Amino acid sequence: MAQSLDVCLTVTLVDELVLARSAFHHSMNYRAAVLFVRAAPVHGEEKERALRAISEHLITGRWDEVRAPSPIELRQTAVAKLVVEEASAKTRRGGPIDDDEDLALAVWAGVLPCAPAWGEPQPDAQLPTGTLPSPSVIALRGS
Repeated sequence: MAQSLDVCLTVTLVDELVLARSAFHHSMNYRAAVLFVRAAPVHGEEKERALRAISEHLITGRWDEVRAPSPIELRQTAVAKLVVEEASAKTRRGGPIDDDEDLALAVWAGVLPCAPAWGEPQPDAQLPTGTLPSPSVIALRGS
């Protein structure tokens, strides 16, 4: 990525499965966005600040707990600045929309939430005995 290029970025978050009385009317409650962006490479200190910001956004405090990227690792990693040129969003909320004749069917219908949650930290097999999860992991896990 030596120069700028046009990119289409699509993101969808599924919040709930919507289960109807007929297979045809099953759906999802979701949030989705489509962005058309101009991606330009980022270098030097701006690149390092961007990598830190991404890391801190995912797990606050983690960047300061781990080894910083080496010069070789920085050369092997590309970072792009995205300038949004056009965007659209779409969402769906609500329950099933069954046909009137299906409403009397003895089939469960409704909304089944599906939210991501952090699980129990699983230590690496080569981790020295007694090494506990770092504060950033504990804070993220909420334990």
